[in-house]
Amino acid sequence: MKVIVLGAGLVGGPMAMDLAKDPAFEVSVADISPEALQRLAARRNAGTITPVVADLGDPDRVSSLVAGYDMVINAVPGFMGFRTLKAIIGAGINVVDIAFFIEDPFELDELARQKNVTAIMDMGVAPGMCNVLIGYADHLLDETQNILYMVGGLPEVREWPYEYKAVFSPVDVIEEYTRPARYIEKGQLIVKPALSDPELLNFPGIGTLEAFNTDGLRSLAHTVKCPNMKEKTLRYPGHIEKMRVLRETGFFSQEEIEVRGTRVKPMDLTAKLLFPKWKLEEGEVDITIMQVMAEGLKDGQKVCYTWDLYDKYDPASGVHSMARTTGYSATVALRMIAAGLYTRKGISVPEFIGRQPECVAYMLQGLKDRGVIYRETRSTT
Repeated sequence: MKVIVLGAGLVGGPMAMDLAKDPAFEVSVADISPEALQRLAARRNAGTITPVVADLGDPDRVSSLVAGYDMVINAVPGFMGFRTLKAIIGAGINVVDIAFFIEDPFELDELARQKNVTAIMDMGVAPGMCNVLIGYADHLLDETQNILYMVGGLPEVREWPYEYKAVFSPVDVIEEYTRPARYIEKGQLIVKPALSDPELLNFPGIGTLEAFNTDGLRSLAHTVKCPNMKEKTLRYPGHIEKMRVLRETGFFSQEEIEVRGTRVKPMDLTAKLLFPKWKLEEGEVDITIMQVMAEGLKDGQKVCYTWDLYDKYDPASGVHSMARTTGYSATVALRMIAAGLYTRKGISVPEFIGRQPECVAYMLQGLKDRGVIYRETRSTT
């Protein structure tokens, strides 16, 4: 089976490496940057991967490129994700998507059904596996009453001034700090600024982290019937205030301003200064923490399901934790489609997978085989 990964970045590369270990797949990776493809080829344990230099910002180029493959993983930056996905579906190719774009993916549902395409959206860690587990809990419960999940990707070593590193597109990270956060409370949609409602929480083996509102519910707000649902992002204490100062001062603005006769976007300057400090270097240890909680009623009894994830950079493969937890979720989902276990046509969000217990078991086992372990706790009152 021929598979192509669109994007050779810090997550796209490890996904291609994981798939290349499987003799069932012939793996290619496309990227506009020859340097990115060369770095992937130079990685240890990269396996046999065919590089393709291509402008993935051109939908026509994407359509012609993927037409020669059986399956696609879309790992382009979020701002170009929707049009790239539309091109893939238009070519009639099954796809797993981790572009995390802001557009409504269900706008492509009719096209995907017409093309007989299975397209799984947002199949990373969060969104992604958290949705799978929430969908699973909702399937098990008679009535789901409360959902909360918290997630953070962090460097193990805290370095001043930001104590943060990004393994995926920093532009997408800043979106978390600027886009209003939506959550469900008592059945009503609540909108608050990102970075709001800070709280300090203790995590075993890590210590105290701060949690804050971000716009992470995405499809869950529409696909799961639950009166209380919220997502929070985790960072080291102090991060919220730094990001609020930058945001409120205008450093994240896309509106042009004039500086000595030149029109510039503040965000472009911020990117130039900030992103090098957020770069996660090869061999630098990062960690991923996530807790997913869903509670409700089953046979008249209060039941709470909790899944905890603690993952760390793997020195054997040289793959960072956020790439492992995000990328391997997508590659296991692709295998699930290839095996004929998940066959739903049209646009699927990960919580749809959660409605099929056999698919949940497949996903959890596939991730466990790669060292990404979700520990489940079930409690009753």
